[in-house]
Amino acid sequence: MSIVKKLDLDGYIESFERFLARIKPVPMEGDVNQHYRYIKALSSVDFPEPKSVPNLDGALARVRKQAILGLDEIYDFVKIVEYFNRLKAIELPQPLSSWIGEIEVPEDIIEVLGYFNAQGEINPQIDKELFDIQKSIKINKSEIKESLYKMVHSSHIKDYLVDTQIHFQNGEETLLVRGGFNNILKASVVGRSAGGYFYIIPQKISHLKSKETELLAKQDEVIYRYCQKISAVFLTWERFLRFINREYDRFDHYQARVLFAKANEYEFILPSKDKRVKLVDFSHPAISNPTPVNIDLNRSVMLITGVNAGGKTMLLKSMLSAVYMSKYLLPFKCDSSRTHIGHYKNIEAVIDDPQSVKNDISTFAGRMLEFSHLFKKRDAIVGVDEIELGTDSDEAATLFRVLLESLRDRGITFVVTTHHKRLASLMGADDEVELIAALYDEEQRLPTYTFLQGSIGKSYAFETAQRYGIPAHIIDNAKVIYGEDKENLNELIERSTSLEREMRLKISKLDNQKAELDKKYKYLEEIEEKLEEKHRKAVATLENRYNAATKRAQQALKAKESTEGRRLLTDAHKHKDKSNKVNISDTKIELKEGNRVKYRSHKGDVLSVRGDSVTILVDGMKMRVPLNQLKRISDIPKVEAKKPKKVRVTVEKSGASVSVKLLGMYGDEAIDRVDKFLSDALVNGLNQVEIIHGTGGGVLSKLVTEYLSTHPKINNFHRMRGNLGVTVVEL
Repeated sequence: MSIVKKLDLDGYIESFERFLARIKPVPMEGDVNQHYRYIKALSSVDFPEPKSVPNLDGALARVRKQAILGLDEIYDFVKIVEYFNRLKAIELPQPLSSWIGEIEVPEDIIEVLGYFNAQGEINPQIDKELFDIQKSIKINKSEIKESLYKMVHSSHIKDYLVDTQIHFQNGEETLLVRGGFNNILKASVVGRSAGGYFYIIPQKISHLKSKETELLAKQDEVIYRYCQKISAVFLTWERFLRFINREYDRFDHYQARVLFAKANEYEFILPSKDKRVKLVDFSHPAISNPTPVNIDLNRSVMLITGVNAGGKTMLLKSMLSAVYMSKYLLPFKCDSSRTHIGHYKNIEAVIDDPQSVKNDISTFAGRMLEFSHLFKKRDAIVGVDEIELGTDSDEAATLFRVLLESLRDRGITFVVTTHHKRLASLMGADDEVELIAALYDEEQRLPTYTFLQGSIGKSYAFETAQRYGIPAHIIDNAKVIYGEDKENLNELIERSTSLEREMRLKISKLDNQKAELDKKYKYLEEIEEKLEEKHRKAVATLENRYNAATKRAQQALKAKESTEGRRLLTDAHKHKDKSNKVNISDTKIELKEGNRVKYRSHKGDVLSVRGDSVTILVDGMKMRVPLNQLKRISDIPKVEAKKPKKVRVTVEKSGASVSVKLLGMYGDEAIDRVDKFLSDALVNGLNQVEIIHGTGGGVLSKLVTEYLSTHPKINNFHRMRGNLGVTVVEL
């Protein structure tokens, strides 16, 4: 028996094969990862359904022998080529686009495509002789029908007609008449009806039938000439035909899987290189309204015990079926995001009773024969149902323990069901053995078809017997004979299973609560990010308004519109105040003198903290910045802050100074002072001024240079000869 039937997948495979354009073996040759990429790409687009095409290996063999193909065989190749041409006209994702795009059809084959119409016949429009013949055939058929129509309405044969219809018998137009018709009508009989009547062709239309035969023969001659011509072309391009036939099979594998998955809402699982089988919400396709399977096999042996008729065998078949379907990229129902299936070279199922009277093999002997074959296998997953079947369970337990341990050293993974706890107790302490218990609902006295990992299950033989109609007093007597000690053992097993199930439920509940908290935490993080982004945009908007207002004020001042300029500067500072207020509302950080901090792209040291502002030292320059714009890096020894020198502005002309000293100022403060100084100089009509910034670390001189380079009212500026700490500005 094939593995498909053993796993109850025969109905599933038959359903899948209905989606194939032509029947072929289910396995696909080649790289399974590459096949998976093509299938996933094809799943994302709509494509035309391929036409049904028979196997063309025989036709290709005849082409190689220079035989002349029939018109139907030729048209089968035409359908394949036409289908790939239709695919080329579709916008396909990669890697499909490259694959289909690289298929180039020879010009000779394209010419052959033009010979055929949509019905698979030679198009009469391309051949005048064929067109005239088919036209004559139609006229002749019309004359036959007209002659027969006149006959069925004539009075002299009316009494012999069964009806007035024209019947087609073996492709011939005939009349249906009663016996005795030959007294008034000469005709040939071509058949008998179920009622004993006769299908006849009147002699009066025999000349028309002869003419039709001649015309059909001429038509066949023309078609035969085309078949000769096309077969010669096919011989020239036989390698291309073999290639396109093989590619059609390959695409057929893909499209059938995609359409099959969409029709049943199935998922594809790409097999992994490891040997783990994890099923989440898996449903065996042979079961209607199944209880989804959730199981994780990451050890070399899975030992399933528990209630009779509780789904142990179906769990075994589900595990092996999932491996089989994944191996050949057949879709099935599961949670694809959490299901994980490893790759196995071989899949074996020791399920049925191998007893054979004909071959004189007992059940146990048959089982030993099947196990002996496994010693020739490697890299396999094997399912064994009721492993102790056919012999003493205690002896079988020790024998099968040794067999399983020996075979798993050959890279074989086992899924085993058993009703006896002897084998489970012998192997339970092995780290490579996963114990699985089929669960039973004590209150409803029914199996739940669910499973608990890490536990031995009770068989519930007495309960199952009573559920299927065995009288209660017989069950009670059996329990007495069975013995109190063994029943107590069963109760301990049951209690252990219940406690473990309760523990698993609590763990599952905690996991769900944790997942819910993680979800809320993530939600709050997203809100925080959105608020920070909103805040950043608000600050940027206010700063832009401030800069724009400042620019307008400076322009007004430079045009000597002092009153309007001062008003605009006042408005600008209002926007600046709003920007500072927004910054102050940010989340505060704890800083103290000596902390190492980062401000924008600069790193510096904290000199002092006053409320929501911090004085920092960056590259030798002191700056006062908002607290919330700093990020703490690390602590360094405390640095004593130098008191800023007082700024002295020397006024050398009425109402305005010709020089300004910036020594000891913060960067922002110095630029503000220069901006005000230049505005006053422009208002008072000064042509040349000096900015005293000193040399020091060069930070102030760099800031002044950058500012002067962008000022619209400055004609030129340069450093004073002999004193690089002074910049001369020409207005």
